[in-house]
Amino acid sequence: MKEQHIRVSRTARYYTLGSAPSPSELWLVCHGYRQLARRFLPRFTGLDDGARLIVAPEGSSRFYLHDPAAGRHGKEVPVGASWMTREDRENEIADYVRFLDAVVSEVAEAIGASPRLTVFGFSQGAQTVCRWVAASDATVERIILWGGYPPHDLDLERGIGRMKSAEVILVRGLEDEFFSADVHSSQEARLREWGIPFETLTHTGSHELDPDLLLEIAERAG
Repeated sequence: MKEQHIRVSRTARYYTLGSAPSPSELWLVCHGYRQLARRFLPRFTGLDDGARLIVAPEGSSRFYLHDPAAGRHGKEVPVGASWMTREDRENEIADYVRFLDAVVSEVAEAIGASPRLTVFGFSQGAQTVCRWVAASDATVERIILWGGYPPHDLDLERGIGRMKSAEVILVRGLEDEFFSADVHSSQEARLREWGIPFETLTHTGSHELDPDLLLEIAERAG
């Protein structure tokens, strides 16, 4: 048996929030595992102040969120999305890097401006945005990794320099059920080893977005 690959065109989607014709800030926000962009983007409503455009791409690997043993795919069964799995991972990563490049290019062309770019990744989306930042040539002002960290296979040759050129913020919920304080500390140590300056912020919740802290971070950008 021989594995082979073929590149095809497919339709991907993204959602936008904000009505400013010439926004001064562009936020590229990537959801976590099992989420959809249309359910993720409303969490950023508080950032829509007339000067920001928030763009939420969606992972192209969608699946039903139910017990497989139930064997039902009715309308009542919700759908989630993933950026990638371990299966054929190199091609899945390359595909979503091209997708995010295309989204940023299309949005920039549509608004006819070059606003300050903040890249936000939640959970699995944190690894997604780090890989994209490492591979892209886009000018990124800030990288916010919320409930997630850079991937262990980050392209260090490009990634370290690209992340050093941006402000890096790690955000952790003190009750996060997926990342303990020890895990977070080990991730901080990894960034220090790479020589990447960063700031850690915390909130009292779990593996979720805290709207007050999110707005506080956004307002600091102004």
